[in-house]
Parts: sequence; structure tokens; C-alpha cells
Amino acid sequence: MSKPIRKAVFPVGGLGTRFLPATKAMPKEMLPVVDKPLIQWAVEEAQQAGIEQFIFVTGRGKTVIEDHFDHAFELSETLARRGREAELLAIAEILEEPGQVVYTRQQRPQGLGHAVWCARHLVGDEPFAVLLADDLVLAPVPCLKQMVSAHGEVGGNMVAVIDVPREQARRYGILDVAEEKGALVRARGLVEKPEPADAPSTLAVIGRYILGPEVFRHLARGEAGAGGEIQLTDAMAACLVEVPLHGFRFQGRRFDCGSKAGFLEANIAFALERDDLRDAVRRICRDYA
Repeated sequence: MSKPIRKAVFPVGGLGTRFLPATKAMPKEMLPVVDKPLIQWAVEEAQQAGIEQFIFVTGRGKTVIEDHFDHAFELSETLARRGREAELLAIAEILEEPGQVVYTRQQRPQGLGHAVWCARHLVGDEPFAVLLADDLVLAPVPCLKQMVSAHGEVGGNMVAVIDVPREQARRYGILDVAEEKGALVRARGLVEKPEPADAPSTLAVIGRYILGPEVFRHLARGEAGAGGEIQLTDAMAACLVEVPLHGFRFQGRRFDCGSKAGFLEANIAFALERDDLRDAVRRICRDYA
């Protein structure tokens, strides 16, 4: 039986260049989907999966993320004086207990694998989750919660996967499939951003991972992969001699909020889930159809 997943790593050190100029002074993770920033959606998903410690790997210009998950005394006092109970509750709900949220700095942007490696001392010798805020999942049961349940059965490393058109394979890590059993897909290998003709399948990894501590040993080698960066997928592939790797076909819909079209679509989809916004959003969409 695998150990419980208590810790989650949030790599938030990226530059967000695809959203310039909006992200010149504001982290892309703070872009709002309806009324919550992307990073808050990711943290809430982790909370619902039973995560107890939240590890942010930050970079320059990311202190606003720390402020977001901290107590805002002046704002709280002002809302209290004005009797704004709903707003007070909204900001109180994002606060964790002291010591549950920790931060470490990725001094140089060397890829996702390097960002995860920066959290090694905070994670320690136990399995952990990694959540990329760019990937937002709308699901009846949160994506990571589904994965934690499945991980309890098989252990090892696990990634959330989706089927993509073959021509998009060069944008993702792609599984080399050995066996499929329901929602679980056992992999014999993993290739980062292959050319479509060379892709071993069309099962693509998205930004949800459950990893064992073995991955840090492989990341420590600092070997550059696709794009000249230290790739997390390369380290997972290297771990296959020690632990199994499974893809997990989650129930839900993933939005690529690293793209402008995906970000806009996510705002529409999440707004349609809200009783107070649904009718207005439908009317707006009809007006612009």
C-alpha cells in the first residue's frame, strides 16, 4: 500500500510571456478565471484531495502570490466595518494554517524538472503531487482527488493524461503505452515533445502528477532534454526501472489556460457553472454568435 499524499508542489516561476503585456508586472498564475486566480483554483483542488502542505516554487516578481495566500489585515478590517460578511468569508477561506504554505525560489528558469527539484528538501522522502496552474480541470470530482484514489491501488508515479490529435504531440509529453485497464494506462516509456510521426501514442500528459521521491535523484543530474531544459518527463522515464508509471484518464474537462483561447474558454465554462452568472453568460454568447 502506498504512503498518503500529503504534500503538493506548485511550480509558479514561469515568465508568462504568452500573456504579455498583462503579465509584465502580474504573475500569469494570478490571472482570474471568473473571480479566482488560476493558482487558487489549483490550491483548492489540492485541498480537496487531502493535501496538507503547499509548496510554491517561485521566481522574481512572484511575491503577489505570497500576499494572496496571506492575511490582509487592512482589507479584513475594512470589510468587517462595512458588514461585508460574504467577502470576508471569501478571503478567509484561502488562508491555511501557519506552516502549511512554504515558498522556495527557482533562481534560473531551467524547466519544469528543475522547478520540481528545487522543492526536494521540502518534500523529503515521501510521494508528492505536482499541480500546474495553467491546466485547469472542470470535474464533478477534482482531478487530483481522482488520481489520489487510483494511486492508492497501484503506487509508483502517475500522470493525468488526455487524448490529443497526433499533430499536437510535439506540444506534450507522450506515453508509450504497455497496457490499458479502465482509467489506468501502464506505460513502458515517456517521450517529451516528439515529432508526430515518432510519437508512440496520442496519450498526452497534462499538469497533474503524483511522484515518488526517486524522481529527485534523476533530476539532480541536471541533464537537459527537449528545448534545452531539465524535463520532468525525462526523470519519470528514468524511474521506470525502479517504480511503475501509470497514466490516468480522469473524468472532467481540461482547459489549457496557458493559451489565450483556452483561458477565455475556461472563463466561459466556469461562469456557466455559476447560478448567478449562467443566464448572463448565455445571453452574451448569443449576442456575439
